Amino acid sequence: MLKVENLHAKVADKEILKGVDFELASGELHIVMGPNGSGKSTLALTIAGHPRYSVTEGRILFGGEDITEAKPEERARKGIFLSFQHPVEVEGVKVINFLQRTLKNLQGIDEVEAYDRIFQAVEELGLDSSMLSRELNVGFSGGERKKLEMLQAYLVKPKLLILDEPDSGVDVDSLKVIAGVIAKLHSEGTAILLITHYGRILEYLNPQRVHVLKDGKLVVSGGMELVKLIEEKGFAAVEDNGAAIKA
Repeated sequence: MLKVENLHAKVADKEILKGVDFELASGELHIVMGPNGSGKSTLALTIAGHPRYSVTEGRILFGGEDITEAKPEERARKGIFLSFQHPVEVEGVKVINFLQRTLKNLQGIDEVEAYDRIFQAVEELGLDSSMLSRELNVGFSGGERKKLEMLQAYLVKPKLLILDEPDSGVDVDSLKVIAGVIAKLHSEGTAILLITHYGRILEYLNPQRVHVLKDGKLVVSGGMELVKLIEEKGFAAVEDNGAAIKA
């Protein structure tokens, strides 16, 4: 589904990613962890094609196709969806209208059918339908913003869902809702790349692989034992040579 080869990326003149390699198979759930400034968000945004992030070396393959130079909207139409760490506020745009336009642009669904799908999805996920009449993320709490991101992903049903810290700034109840949507999409075959600082959201999920980024490089990959080690000893427990210090 996704293959990243020797990926180097920069923001302005600063190199952030310094040669990242990994593969994510169709339907798999992978976790990316790492200390602040390690390049986790840069990795997510570069895969999604954010224009501020420039690939200087390496390539990104999606479904066997090289998308390194593809525009973000082209990647979205191919089935890549990015849930932002800090969703922006858009005044004057109602949530319901934004979601209707999203479904029309990505799936060719007319506004009437989209309207029905949106309300059905809200009911299925147990969300508050009043958010649909509000302006996009304006005055939303952290949990509300992340729930709206999950609603978008649930409606779009992407082939690849990239989640940039979906558990940051949310309470326990919101975390359960968010994790529930992720688990549902995963069970339906969506490949997921989830970036997180903490292991608490993983209590509700079953990842196939855990990767650790440090200083722009993927230093070690493994299973849930890596998460437990990091929670107990911190990221210092992962050496720069990629070896995990045993407890």
